[in-house]
Amino acid sequence: MTIGGEGRFAAMGNIQVEEARRLIDICLEAGVTTIDTADMYSNGKSEVVVGQALGAKRKDIVLATKLFFRIEPGTHRMGLSRKHIVQGCEDSLRRLGTDYIDLYQAHNFDALTPLEETMRAFDDLVQSGKVRYVGCSNYGAWQTMKALAVSRAQHLTPYISQQVNYSLLARDVENEIVPLGVDQGVGVMAWSPLSGGLLSGKFRRGQERPSESRFNELQMPGTMDMDFVYGVVDALDQIATARGVSVSQVALNWVMRKPRVDTVIIGARNEAQLRDNLAAATWSLTAEEVAKLDAASARPLPYPQWHQQRFAGERNPKLPSARN
Repeated sequence: MTIGGEGRFAAMGNIQVEEARRLIDICLEAGVTTIDTADMYSNGKSEVVVGQALGAKRKDIVLATKLFFRIEPGTHRMGLSRKHIVQGCEDSLRRLGTDYIDLYQAHNFDALTPLEETMRAFDDLVQSGKVRYVGCSNYGAWQTMKALAVSRAQHLTPYISQQVNYSLLARDVENEIVPLGVDQGVGVMAWSPLSGGLLSGKFRRGQERPSESRFNELQMPGTMDMDFVYGVVDALDQIATARGVSVSQVALNWVMRKPRVDTVIIGARNEAQLRDNLAAATWSLTAEEVAKLDAASARPLPYPQWHQQRFAGERNPKLPSARN
């Protein structure tokens, strides 16, 4: 999302080819194996820059992109119809300068297109060799489960991953989406693990808010109770100070320690941010530190989860707080 610098995405980052090439090299040296983009990021410019920056190194990474949103005028240029999926794939392949996409993802749920049509179109792309795997993003748990059921019933390629908003300030996914992933073997790709910069350490109690932050552009719901936010940041800061690491690293590490999370998506504006974020993968929070952050960021359980835990907890065990 920080690559391309077009339209509303310019405020989130303006990384062009030469800088993107340098940052990608840093990622590869650190052991990163996946790059995620989308056709809508900078109206296709992100895919163009990523493709040019990768060059011959394309074969060394899992290249993921997404489609759903309208980036060109037209009734059929949005959603998950067969027409849009097939055309969107061809357009992304051209912009990325590759003949296959490793992971092609539905960027949102389409309630107006039958899932049978969507999954058949994705399966056809896999069978043709233009796509290796398919995943979804921003689906509800029942929507992902229905897609899996359709794929099984019709012997189609299933979603192997779900890209979802997950951070210390966005734990809704723990109620149904993550348990679905655990139960069905669907990997979790966590987007905005720093909650648009709120957990980067730049937002502090009693200090003026920074003028440059992704949060200023996204304005994500559920994160506007700043007293709650500052309480979480205080807990992060205590651990970060004790360990001699940044607040960002602690926030990223917490997400990485959660069950079924297979990758955490970072979107740095510059090399300093990137190197700091990457360092979060070089150490690990203890179970006690995870529990401390869990407590600081806890929210009341929704129904029926609270009822199942209170009255039927013996038959409905909680997921572990952290992965082994």
